[in-house]
Amino acid sequence: MAEAITKRGSDYSQWYLDIVKHAGMAENSDVRGCMVIKPHGYAIWENMQHALDRMFKDTGHVNAYFPLFIPKSFLEREEQMAEGFAKECAVVTHHRLKAVPGEGLIVDPDSKLDEPLIIRPTSETIIWNTYKTWIQSYRDLPLLINQWCNVVRWEMRTRLFLRTAEFLWQEGHTAHATKQEAEDEAHKILEVYRSFAEEWMAMPVLTGPKSDGQKFPGADYTLCIEAMMQDRKALQAGTSHFLGQNFAKAFDVKFQSQAGQLEYAWATSWGVSTRLIGGLIMTHSDDAGLVLPPRLAPIHVVIVPLGKSDEERQNSLKAAEAMKETIVKIPRDAFFGYEPLVVEIDRRFSQSPGARFIDWEIKRGCRSASRWGRATWRSRHASWRGAISPARKARRSAYRWRTCRRRSSPCSRRSRRICSIAPRNTAMPTASRSTPTTSSSRRSRTPAASYGPTGTARAKPRTASRPRRKRPSAAFRRIGPRNRASAW
Repeated sequence: MAEAITKRGSDYSQWYLDIVKHAGMAENSDVRGCMVIKPHGYAIWENMQHALDRMFKDTGHVNAYFPLFIPKSFLEREEQMAEGFAKECAVVTHHRLKAVPGEGLIVDPDSKLDEPLIIRPTSETIIWNTYKTWIQSYRDLPLLINQWCNVVRWEMRTRLFLRTAEFLWQEGHTAHATKQEAEDEAHKILEVYRSFAEEWMAMPVLTGPKSDGQKFPGADYTLCIEAMMQDRKALQAGTSHFLGQNFAKAFDVKFQSQAGQLEYAWATSWGVSTRLIGGLIMTHSDDAGLVLPPRLAPIHVVIVPLGKSDEERQNSLKAAEAMKETIVKIPRDAFFGYEPLVVEIDRRFSQSPGARFIDWEIKRGCRSASRWGRATWRSRHASWRGAISPARKARRSAYRWRTCRRRSSPCSRRSRRICSIAPRNTAMPTASRSTPTTSSSRRSRTPAASYGPTGTARAKPRTASRPRRKRPSAAFRRIGPRNRASAW
């Protein structure tokens, strides 16, 4: 699978498309310019949506929904917006089809609309036309509305998640009584986007204003966050616009101030889209496949039970289920948004272990998985594969002590080194501690009292006349501490 992914250094664009394809996140649709977001990719968007929605509501915003279709006259009211989006709009001119024998379905010429409808490229016009009936007094302000929806902007050159004709996003539209309140709102949302990108996506960003040639059509100025991708190109990840009074004047949205005068409202708009998923991929993934940050990963822990026979598989599944319950009960914290960890058990025994590991590690971005087999569930004290229970550690320590006790007296250099490996809190058997050895073998008959309760030799006070202990031989020094410990 890894060989099928193009290297970043050779073709970065193809590498990105390969990651999206092999990770099963999205694919091109038969509708030109559109994409199909697969469950794995949509799960990431849901996590983004959940985190952002909570951040918006913490700052006082509420959700609403506005129509998908916008009358063409609405778009014409704001000249800059009409000029900026004119070439990207999808237009609906008829409202009905007609079945003709031998010709199939045709557009019914009698169903032409009185006014063409624009499939929303953005919702400023339809929303501010609605605000005209919502805002009458300064008591109605500020109005803080957010919308989760899809938009259509006709694109000639598309790329999955980064630029498509239709995409998912959120767009916020606020109305304020003063210019300062509106500008503070634009900067506040920019900080929300920066915090989300860096703390949830682990994607460092730079914040600042766009140039006049790149600002949003109809805005006084545009603030944005931009991230540096691995190809050393910047990706615009989110924008916050200060709209001034442009849309309030275009749709005649006035309110009565505290002084009793009629004034135009001040506006902002801001949004992020599924482009964030593309930025997430290009920030963290590598030549081996998809990599996801834990706070947005759809699955946090994967347990892959193994087994050749039905009995082994059933025991592996029981152990995996027990571990899943333990992980899910871990206390929730703010890092994961006070949500439980998502644990998945791979029950696909019909596939080979290698295929299952590749599917999780390369396709789905789970680089660390717990593999459960016969050696795992047969150990009553093991919680993870390779873990050693306290009872097993005690048995090993007792075996080390008994072995050292049979060494010659005084302890040889090798036996003293082995004794030092034993944990200091391991008590030796009571009988051996109280009575001397009476064995008739050629090995040591030194009383056990010469050994400490921890299984190590009691060191005699060092005096000036006592020679220093010689260093172990070179052959023994070549045995690493890890190998010496595992040998006993």
